[in-house]
Amino acid sequence: MRFHPLGLGERPNDIHPPYKSTGLRGPREPRILVRHELVATRGVDAPRAILRANDSDLTAHGSSQPQGQAITVAGRVLDEDGSPVRDSLVEVWQCNAAGRYAHSKDNHEAPLDPNFLGHGKFMTDHDGRYRFKTIKPGAYPWGNHENAWRPAHIHFSLFGNVYAQRLVTQMYFPDDPLFPFDPIFNGIPDGAARERLISRFSLDETVSGTSLGFVFDIVLRGRGATPMGV
Repeated sequence: MRFHPLGLGERPNDIHPPYKSTGLRGPREPRILVRHELVATRGVDAPRAILRANDSDLTAHGSSQPQGQAITVAGRVLDEDGSPVRDSLVEVWQCNAAGRYAHSKDNHEAPLDPNFLGHGKFMTDHDGRYRFKTIKPGAYPWGNHENAWRPAHIHFSLFGNVYAQRLVTQMYFPDDPLFPFDPIFNGIPDGAARERLISRFSLDETVSGTSLGFVFDIVLRGRGATPMGV
């Protein structure tokens, strides 16, 4: 099938003035076309040996359960033809339920949770499926503008099966009241493309008495692709 690239409105603006740091780090020179065969036939072959126990359970890294609402996130990773992206490395990271990252540069006054590190990794299976357990992250202030708050989100880094499928993005949660005010989310001009960054609640993925379930399907490249969300 012929490759259909994302339209201009389906990817984040390189320079998006409401998101102030793009003025410093956004590219100002024209994009350089890379030969298709260089990025569509080679990739990262991550061995399963890099996975450790509980890498897919972000709630299992302390002496007790972390604070907050436990959730299960599941979905499929597909390519532009709708075929599964198999045996591919996915990394996730996030803040805790109070809206604070376990990182030395996060000086938010919200408390750290000694039982939550906020990062994990896993591989997709033969059908391109993934699943992990975590805590629903909190919103947090970020200083971009007066009274600026980020919606709850989880960062995803996907390596795909070839370099052309590489994607770093963010997963959001349904009906977040902060969507209209977040310049990162709204840095993607196309509304339908923004919707592809929002997970959906799933009772099928909800674990009775344990965690609420959310589904986030991801398409790497092509028509209907999940946009960057960084």
